[in-house]
Amino acid sequence: MKYIINQNECGYLIKNGVFIKTLYYGTHRYSRTFGYQVIIEKMENMVDFEILPIEVLLKDQSFADRILHIRIPEGHIGILRYNGVVQKVLTEPVYLYWNNWKQYEYELLDMRETKMKSEITKSCLAHIPLKYYKKVEIKTGETGILFFDNQIVEELAAGTYYYWTYAKDVLCQVIDLKTKTLEINGQEILTADRIGIRVNLLCTYRITQAQRMLETIKNLETQLYACAQLVVREYIGSYRLDEILEQKEEISGFIFARLKEVQEDYCVEYLTAGIKDIILPGEIRDIMNTVLIAERKAQANVITRREEVASTRSLLNTAKLMDENKTLYKLKELECLERICMQVGNINVAGSGALLGQLRELMGSGV
Repeated sequence: MKYIINQNECGYLIKNGVFIKTLYYGTHRYSRTFGYQVIIEKMENMVDFEILPIEVLLKDQSFADRILHIRIPEGHIGILRYNGVVQKVLTEPVYLYWNNWKQYEYELLDMRETKMKSEITKSCLAHIPLKYYKKVEIKTGETGILFFDNQIVEELAAGTYYYWTYAKDVLCQVIDLKTKTLEINGQEILTADRIGIRVNLLCTYRITQAQRMLETIKNLETQLYACAQLVVREYIGSYRLDEILEQKEEISGFIFARLKEVQEDYCVEYLTAGIKDIILPGEIRDIMNTVLIAERKAQANVITRREEVASTRSLLNTAKLMDENKTLYKLKELECLERICMQVGNINVAGSGALLGQLRELMGSGV
């Protein structure tokens, strides 16, 4: 029987089920009567011939010279490249690629060392399935606590990191180091004179010891909240209401100082702390408003009386000057006449006396 094999093909010669050799392009004649069989396959990409074991085919040196034989050891994966460009990731134990016209090459990546080498490019990572590695991203203002098999390994600064997950479980706890705000609202507290008030407190802080905080503190914000509550109660419970209202700034200073004393225990640094609002009960607020109104009225009365006294003293001084100086007295009369004339439309004067004399008589008569 005649077999024609093209240049991009090969033929596997088998006699009575036993592989003999590999045939290449050209015309070949083998008789089936004598048990010969030729199976023709294309020599492109991966060798895809499952009828015979690979180990049998590799015994033919001409076949072995035309292929790229890839073995992937345990704990490794392979990167297949064609003309230097990444084609795929190799994860099976054995691969065979025809290497006649397309020049294939491969690289082994060791996953047994958990930290990925920096030489691995992003083009490789784009082809590697995520189940084989873990990507860790730490943004500016954050830090990362790295765990291998639930044990802290190191603290990571801002950046991007890659780790193989073959040998160990990899976990990274990202901690935000930027300034945070803690608000404590509506705290019901009894003063020393047994008056219940509500206090709103505002604090700002930042984490300074991220690794120690993870090892020793659970629910950091809850514990900071409780600590600030106790500090506020410690101070306000020792003073009367009027003292508290007068010492609002001192309260803020005391609270901040007390929080600074215990900040190391919580692995943080307090930046500010103070009273935002003091809310009084309704009846107390009404009483204080009444007192405030009374105080303002009393102050207004004092001012009014002071102005009245000043006005009377001014009149007395003017009268004394007029009594001592007749010219000043006459000027004052003229001012009065001017004001009268401004208010009166017409003035009728009877008799033959002088005009000023008549006007003086009118003023003297009370008109």
